[in-house]
Amino acid sequence: MSETICAIATAIVPQQGSVGIVRLSGDEAQAIAARVFRAAGKQRFESHRIHYGHFVAPDGTVIDECLMLLMAAPRSFTREDVVEFHCHGGIAVVQQILRTCIEQGARLARRGEFTLRAFLNGRIDLTRAEAVAELVAARSPEAAQVAVAGLQGKLAQQVGTLRNRCLELLAQIEARLDFEDDLPPLDEGAIKADLAILHAGMRELIATASRGELLRTGLKVAIVGRPNVGKSSLLNAWSRVDRAIVTELPGTTRDLVESMLNLQGIPLQVLDTAGIREAQDKVEQLGIERSRSAARTADLVLLVIDRTEGWTCADSEIFAQLRDQQPPPLIVVVNKSDLEGPPIHTPTRGVVAQVATAAAWGQGIAELEAAILSAIGQQQLQLSNSDLAINERHHEALVRAEAALSRVDETLVAGLPLDFWTIDLRTAAQALGEITGQTVTEAVLDRIFSKFCIGK
Repeated sequence: MSETICAIATAIVPQQGSVGIVRLSGDEAQAIAARVFRAAGKQRFESHRIHYGHFVAPDGTVIDECLMLLMAAPRSFTREDVVEFHCHGGIAVVQQILRTCIEQGARLARRGEFTLRAFLNGRIDLTRAEAVAELVAARSPEAAQVAVAGLQGKLAQQVGTLRNRCLELLAQIEARLDFEDDLPPLDEGAIKADLAILHAGMRELIATASRGELLRTGLKVAIVGRPNVGKSSLLNAWSRVDRAIVTELPGTTRDLVESMLNLQGIPLQVLDTAGIREAQDKVEQLGIERSRSAARTADLVLLVIDRTEGWTCADSEIFAQLRDQQPPPLIVVVNKSDLEGPPIHTPTRGVVAQVATAAAWGQGIAELEAAILSAIGQQQLQLSNSDLAINERHHEALVRAEAALSRVDETLVAGLPLDFWTIDLRTAAQALGEITGQTVTEAVLDRIFSKFCIGK
């Protein structure tokens, strides 16, 4: 008998949320619903039907006019009886409904417990469970597309195919160990061909790891440079919104100005920083220090210089500061390129690209975006499996599986006995099983589902 859990399944925003949902799952979900929900008219409790009525406290007080949805096991997300109350949004009503459900015998769900139950009850595999959280956290349409593909089982299918091939090879070899006299000799050429196919499949999946990381976490880009070189104009032209104030006065930007952009599905957190110079003003000094800090923690730095002034001693000083202590990749942006100026001789050490822009006129943005994609090694994001991208956990398991197959290759070359082959094939199959959850440990489950929100 499973405990009945409950949680708020929607974001609750004071005075803004129009609808709130409280969800229950477990053996007592229907019984609790029968005690607290008063259906209008002569409606009967039927599975997968929406019922209209009132949520009522034990003392008869009407808490809200709401809808109740019953999904009887096993036709529910958790494969348990699930009840949802769709009530008016806000804080007070939703919390009263949740509190009443707890008083009636349910307990508050832990993070990700609804999805965990769906996994434990065989409703979804572990990759689909992770895709639920990734879809909620998606920061771009492309990231959402990858998550939806995960929900539909695309990754699970490919990993399952690889694992089944490992198990088939393992079965062939173990059969020879047990019934050597009754079976024909093992075809080593066919084994090598199957291993090559397995290697190729794993490498194809591993190659999606960097793209998956970028789609999920995004990229932090800092725009730095001297005052009045056009940093704020560049941000405004790039975002197509006047986020930063632009004037001819140096020191106008005194704090970080942030804009969230999307570059071919990669979320970009772009920071326009205060112009770096020697300043007496205490507030400007704080802004300049934040600029340096942003540059140190960024994934990519855009050093903006003024075409009309060329590469100055002040630019050299900023560049030297940026090159200290494991600097991020740096792109030199030569702004105001529509105007004349002296010859520009920029340093090459640590500079991955140089781009000319005229931010005031919106020129050079496409070239800048292409340089950024090149700098992070993502020039061709449209892969054959554009909606497939593994996460860090999948990557680690695939690397272990691929290494185990490499050891099988070495065993074949060395001419070692068949039982040596089975050791690494079993290791590869187990690593692949960890991805879908077929050989997962409780510690791994705790780590995965602790990142979920409570209502999931």
